Amino acid sequence: MTEVRRLAKRVVLTLDSGDAFVIEPRMTGLMLVTDPPSVEHLRIKWQLAPRSAGGEQNVEQLWFWDRRGLGTVRLLDPAELDQLANGGKLGPDPIGLSVETWSRQLARTARPIKVALLDQSLVAGIGNLYASEILHVARIHPERPANQLTRAEIARLQLATDEVLLTAIKYEGSTLGDGTYRNALNQNGSYQNAHRVYARADERCLTCRRGAVLRSVQAQRSTFHCPVCQRLPRSRPPSPQEKQR
Repeated sequence: MTEVRRLAKRVVLTLDSGDAFVIEPRMTGLMLVTDPPSVEHLRIKWQLAPRSAGGEQNVEQLWFWDRRGLGTVRLLDPAELDQLANGGKLGPDPIGLSVETWSRQLARTARPIKVALLDQSLVAGIGNLYASEILHVARIHPERPANQLTRAEIARLQLATDEVLLTAIKYEGSTLGDGTYRNALNQNGSYQNAHRVYARADERCLTCRRGAVLRSVQAQRSTFHCPVCQRLPRSRPPSPQEKQR
């Protein structure tokens, strides 16, 4: 194995041959470097070649564990991997995306911005939890049509996306009450302690301290937002002057 990297919500393990395992954990899959939570839901175990570390020979293992069996593992050759990454199925990665690219991608759809953020062909890598958190930080109502966001709103969205996702990576993700998500060492993430709105329905908003967090359902997924911080503007398209702000 020569490289481990992320492609949207997938883990890519590149082999010496140039082929690559592409693992999409989905709802309950875990990539682990230690023993999985249970043997019966172990899907794949990779035994890696020994390497020398401090004069000792260490044999490394990598596990894919999936309780519900929703995840997928595919072995792709370089052409197939390029087609997946650049063939139009996946949009650009959201981290570090420019305001101009955000504008171009969001102009493609009139769906609510929360729903649009989950469309992996527009922007690849944002999940449901983080979409709510990003929109809250950006002060954008989740029902705003994506193609009606002003340039100022898109600029806030760009900054909020980087802030939320990079902080979540730093704290190794969010482990909720069901305990489904675990990091590579089979331990809880800690970003759930920094959630501003997700799973906090009816609680006081931590940002403005005035609104109570509301829960709604969009595209069969839970959405959380603060009605004070994230106001829905009057229903009309923005003027050309507003788009330039």
